[in-house]
Amino acid sequence: MCGLTGCWQSGSFSAERATATLDVMATAIAHRGPDDSGIWFDADAGIGLAHRRLSILDLSPAGHQPMSSASGRYVLVFNGEIYNHLELRWELERNHPQPLTPNPSSTEGRGAYPWRGHSDTETLLAGFEVWGIAATLQRAIGMFAMAVWDRAERNLTLARDRLGEKPLYYGWQGECFLFGSELKALRAHPAFNATIDRDALSLFLRHNCLPTPYTIYQGIHKLPPGTLLTLSGTARRADPIPVAYWSLRDAVEQGQAQPFQGTDAEAITALDDLLRDAVRRQQLADVPLGAFLSGGVDSSTIVALMQAQSSRPVKTFTIGFHENGYNEAHYAQAVARHLGADHTELYVTPEQARAVIPRLPTLYDEPFADSSQIPTFLVSELTRRQVTVSLSGDAGDELFGGYNRYLLADSIWRNIRWLPPALRTLAARSMTALSPAAWDRFYGVLARVLPPRWRFSLPGDKAHKLARILTAASPELIYRDLVSHWPQPATVVIGATEPATVLNQAATWPNLGFEQRMMVLDALSYLPDDILVKVDRAAMAVSLETRVPLLDHRVVEFAWRLPLSMKIRHGESKWILRQVLDRYVPRTLIERPKMGFGVPLDRWLRGPLRDWAEDLLDESRLRQEGFFHPEPIRHKWAEHLSGTRNWQYHLWDVLMFQAWLESAKA
Repeated sequence: MCGLTGCWQSGSFSAERATATLDVMATAIAHRGPDDSGIWFDADAGIGLAHRRLSILDLSPAGHQPMSSASGRYVLVFNGEIYNHLELRWELERNHPQPLTPNPSSTEGRGAYPWRGHSDTETLLAGFEVWGIAATLQRAIGMFAMAVWDRAERNLTLARDRLGEKPLYYGWQGECFLFGSELKALRAHPAFNATIDRDALSLFLRHNCLPTPYTIYQGIHKLPPGTLLTLSGTARRADPIPVAYWSLRDAVEQGQAQPFQGTDAEAITALDDLLRDAVRRQQLADVPLGAFLSGGVDSSTIVALMQAQSSRPVKTFTIGFHENGYNEAHYAQAVARHLGADHTELYVTPEQARAVIPRLPTLYDEPFADSSQIPTFLVSELTRRQVTVSLSGDAGDELFGGYNRYLLADSIWRNIRWLPPALRTLAARSMTALSPAAWDRFYGVLARVLPPRWRFSLPGDKAHKLARILTAASPELIYRDLVSHWPQPATVVIGATEPATVLNQAATWPNLGFEQRMMVLDALSYLPDDILVKVDRAAMAVSLETRVPLLDHRVVEFAWRLPLSMKIRHGESKWILRQVLDRYVPRTLIERPKMGFGVPLDRWLRGPLRDWAEDLLDESRLRQEGFFHPEPIRHKWAEHLSGTRNWQYHLWDVLMFQAWLESAKA
């Protein structure tokens, strides 16, 4: 895990200027790579690359970046890990025994290739020489973002991993094409002068994050997952178009065209074997390694498979909260004890959690309002005290049908589609007549007699959300409402028109059922733009590498070959993943209501965060800054303070933008 950045400008520049500019850009993301730094530039071509290194594989100087290929044709800055790079080396040696630069004295492999070390960066460069960039990435299993300069063709290629684990931003600023792992690297360039994109801000209010390819700045983009972007000297100042080398849509369509034909038992064994291999590969590191453990299905499966392949106790980490409804630590401890893991837990006080809030604008670099960013940072900070790499259980919900909306949305649509709109509207008003707090009290009594799968946290919030979707005219609109915060954000942001995203394309998946459409749209949007952003920024802020075995693309492709009945069965989510976990952990340790990894924002905003929020939401301030219409925001703030409604998510969106804006001005 590292950080990369660079720039390409029209005309040549001086060595002194290049060094100074690249150094300040790289320093802005030093937290992503505290172990080493490097700069490379071609003054005549106007291209410069910079790198910050977090040493994971090959801790020696042989892993230093920017790195040139053996022939000198390619220069690479790379962030991520290639988990099958040793196999790629053997393939190169076996099928291409004549290296471009012979080195008979080499003792690695077959003694013929000129390997300088054992880093995956060097393996990629050798692949580029033989297969080309796109073909090499199609062979690679891993997570990555990279920039490659081709000295022969004089072009620049940016690339991002298939599912979007690693970030990469880019865009023109004047005559300079800037790129980097985080926006703060681009902002450090003297040419950066981008303005805030109000249309993108409206998307942020809907989704609490900024969907790819949008960013908070006009003209600055996120590279979509699974794509390459090539910029040539003959196309300067043109907007380069990303080209896919792998597509989730293709994986879904191929999986549906060639479904798994075996029995339940055969599918469970196949998934177990595939996950074992993914976990085994992702335990490759030359530094201490551990795992996040919440005690839920996904993280428990990853830890179980780690421990099954390790001769020593796996180091696991979790944080706990004293507030009811937000604490998972005791579940994690029970799973760790059963597996024999070396478990560390830390109970944090509300004061410790709230102390993270002032750091959020800098950590996330652009507005980001998933409030589980706070515990994610805290568990990353705890984990980094002992290890440099941590495996995560993210993506199980999107691949195997884990979210409550997959269980409920289709049922809701089938039951309401026949009802007259007036009757639906009346039902919605009846549900919102009770405050979320009143619903919580009512549900607290009812839950005692409900089966486990119908027990969940924050029932009042969910009741009000259900009321909102009762009037939806189509299943696609139900899904859109379920993943939205502000339902009409363009009416809140002054001068905004909400742009189209992949969520507007739900109806273009005609061969998928409603549950599957929700799953694939989550994998295309919510997963890379919220979940993976949250984990990457929180972990990299403390120089911790995170790895996600469930996002091995072979696992993703296999998951989409499975029928829906192996994911959701008899009202049980993640059915097949639970069957795999049953081989390692008793079901009694896992069965519990699904719980979000969050904090009690609603109470904090009425209590210790009230003055902070009031300052950011001040009506005169909102009018002066000119981004929001104050009236709907002030109305929700008043209702929230009175306790009549819980608008924590809507308000947190605005607060995170306001805090980011204040930080950006500093």
